[in-house]
Formats: sequence, structure tokens, C-alpha cells
Amino acid sequence: MPLPDNAVADAIARLDGIASDLMSSAGIPGLAVAVVHGGKTVYARGFGVRDTRSGEPVGAATVFQLASLSKPIAASVVAQQVGTGAITWDTPVVEKLPWFALSDPAVTRMVTVGDFFAHRSGLPDHAGDVLEDLGYDRRAVLERMRLLPLAPFRTSYAYTNFGVTAAAEAVAAAAGRDWADLSEQVLYRPLGMSTASSRFADFQARPDRAVGHVKVDGTYQPRYTRDPDAQSPAGGVSASVQDMASWLSMILADGSHNGAAVVDPKAVLPALTPQMVSSPPDEPAERSGFYGYGFNISTSPAGRVRFGHSGAFELGAATTMLIIPAADVAIVALTNAAPVGVPETLTAEFADLVEFGEVRQDWRTLYADLFAGMDTPFGELAGKTPPDNPAPAGPPSRYTGTYANDYWGPAVVAEKDGALTLALGPRGDTYPLTHWDADTFTMSFVSENFPPRGVSTVSFRGGDMTVEFLDDDRMGTFVRQESRPR
Repeated sequence: MPLPDNAVADAIARLDGIASDLMSSAGIPGLAVAVVHGGKTVYARGFGVRDTRSGEPVGAATVFQLASLSKPIAASVVAQQVGTGAITWDTPVVEKLPWFALSDPAVTRMVTVGDFFAHRSGLPDHAGDVLEDLGYDRRAVLERMRLLPLAPFRTSYAYTNFGVTAAAEAVAAAAGRDWADLSEQVLYRPLGMSTASSRFADFQARPDRAVGHVKVDGTYQPRYTRDPDAQSPAGGVSASVQDMASWLSMILADGSHNGAAVVDPKAVLPALTPQMVSSPPDEPAERSGFYGYGFNISTSPAGRVRFGHSGAFELGAATTMLIIPAADVAIVALTNAAPVGVPETLTAEFADLVEFGEVRQDWRTLYADLFAGMDTPFGELAGKTPPDNPAPAGPPSRYTGTYANDYWGPAVVAEKDGALTLALGPRGDTYPLTHWDADTFTMSFVSENFPPRGVSTVSFRGGDMTVEFLDDDRMGTFVRQESRPR
């Protein structure tokens, strides 16, 4: 199906209106958009404010946190190293990280850089993310991957941040550099991405940066700070749309920038080739979605291949990019608000306009409904009313003490003035425990993986303690280490 006449130019002419409409309807504070076509940045503009407290405007040079839009950028760094011969997509990670292990020794020996970038290692979905929430650093999280159960190797797809991070660490080890330094040296600097960084401290130091916002009582507020350094290769890049446009131009130009080769096209091609089915069809007429190495790969209704990726921080960032190689066009959209589908809607409408000359689907409703599910409060007791006549709790001594869990580390239940608290993680973060019924208590907090209004049970049984929020894959039971009277 041929492109409409002046397809890209006409689609760009509609962008201001689309962006303004979406900003108004969603109420998000800030948005930046850039489009690349014909080897040039043909559109780059900011909308709204980067911080609702100051009201300072978003511009094309405003730096945003990219969240998981970092993954295709990380894949580009790896591809550059593959092109130099420093490593291959098929290099086993353990060859470069001898201390790294998964729960199956055979998988540990075989799992490669590419396996992790394709999310086919067998690790559980989002493995290690909650460890990061609790304050564990990159090495500590990666060392605990050996304790997790594995799905069938190379036949199951499960999206992970720390699998990608493990692979990136192997690439950095092969290069003899820190990952952030390597990314700057081989990608950001050659592409002239002057605001891009894989260090959170650099993002914090940028005077023109977009602060994350979450919705509180109907308005967006800058409540939380999201430091993603532990998973930097998978979610820790920050950049402006101007700089992202340089990277998109390089992808469209088969690894070249301003006539100079940055990444060997043969090395980046596997990243842009389907490696795993990521979205199986629900019915025969539907198309499958695929994942390459750090890139989503799909086919449009017009039959054109598309590359893309989104990113999201529940604490205040939503991002996406979309590349249509056959139309020689790419678009990136970055926001500073918790994900509600704005960047995905904008890029989907733009793609329709490019390929068909009109918006073919109600993307606004589709993405609003899809992202509404991400805000569902966690826990079996979320939204429930405490029992009118709960069974009484035991004396504090029944619960206080130190508990052990190989994966989550030690936990300490303490009592002061009749109230119990639970301390978790290397920082010793402390959470109040509220009695619910008998030996069941509840705890609430907000983190990247624990949305507002969530409620986690903390249950004591036979000397053990089970924390519902930590019990994915049945890993949430802690064994009491101190004997106390009951």
C-alpha cells in the first residue's frame, strides 16, 4: 500500500494539535516530541511545564527520564561493541561475569547477551525489580537472580529489567569500562547527544530537566524521585528529544550519523530482527508482536515493519518511540507524568496519518483503557473494609524478632508503645503494621512497583512471616531467627 502524497509533512502539520489535545484531555504537565525524516530532525517541540511548582516550560532541549526506552539505546551500545569484535550477541554472560548465576547450572552456562536482551532467559517477569525498590544495588540484585525459579529456557518470554542489566554488565566487563562510561564513549558522544546520560546524578544536575509527576486528588504533583541507577542499562537513561532524534536518525541510517559509521549495520540488524514472540495473537486474523534485542518489532495494517519501545515509571515518566523504516520516519514522545497512554496515543495517531492519511482507530480510548489497568491497587485486601469484630492479635512478643529470607534478606519486626513495625532492605526502611484480624496485619507504602492505595498483608504462621507483596513466585516467606515466648 503506497504512502499518501506528502504523508510525513501532512502528519507533522497535525502534531501541534494532537499534542495540545492530549495534554488538555489527560492533564499531564509536560510533553516533548521530535520527528526524524530524510536524515534530519524535521520537528522538535516541547509543551507544558517541566515542574508544576516552577512553571518553567518544556522545550526540545529539556531532559527527561526515559525509563524502559533505555533498552533499545542499550542495545545500540551492545551492537557497537559487537561491531568492534569485543563481544557477540551469542556470548554467554558468565564468560564475562564469572560470579553470575541462575538457578539452573546448565542455563547459567548457556544464557547469552542476546537471550537477556530478548527476554527469553526464563527469569520471571520483572525479576529483581522489587529488590531495587527496597534499596539493593545492581550487584546485589544480580547476585540474587540465582535464587529465582526459571521458566523453560529460550521458549518462554518474560520481560525483565535486570536480565538486560546482566547482559549489559557483561558487555561493559568485556570492554573494561563502567556501563555508563561505555555508553557515553561509544554512542552518546559520537551522536552528539550532549544531554544524554546513563547516570541518575547527571540527570539531577541538568538545569533544564523534567521532574516526574503523579496524580494526587485530581492534579499532577511532583511527589517522588525515581533513581534507576541499579537498572541503568534497562531503565536509567535520560535525554532530550533533540538528542533522541540523533539516535533515531542513526537507526534509520543503518548505523551512520552525519556520514560517519557509528554502529556496524550487520551488528545492529539482529536487534531489529524478531527473536521472540512477545505478543501471541488471540485469534488467527491478528498479527503477532515480536521482540528483537531491545526493540519491539511489529507489522502495521499497511504491511510495513515498525520498530518501537515504550517506557514507564509509575513515579512519574512515560515515554515511547516508533520507527517506520519504509517511510524513512521516526518519532519520539517523552512525558513527565505517570503513564496514562499519552505518548503511545500520539505516536499511534501520527503513524496512522503517515501510512493512511487519517487516524484509523480510536487510539485514545484504547490506550486510556489499557493504562488504567496499571493503576489497579495491589493486594487481596485493597479497597476492603477491616472486619467489624476481628480476632485479637497476640502479644507483641509473638511477632517481634529477626526473620531470614535468602532472596529478600533479613527483616525485623519491632514494637514500640504497642505498635509493630517491619524493617526491610539494606536501608532498613520501616513500615507500620496495622492489625487486621488474628495474626494478619497490613502494610502500605508507595514505590515504583507498589502503586498508591495498595495494601499488602503480613501474616504470621507457625513462627514464619509471609509478606504478600513479596510473595510472587512464592518467595515471600521469612523464617524467624529468634526464639521468643508466645
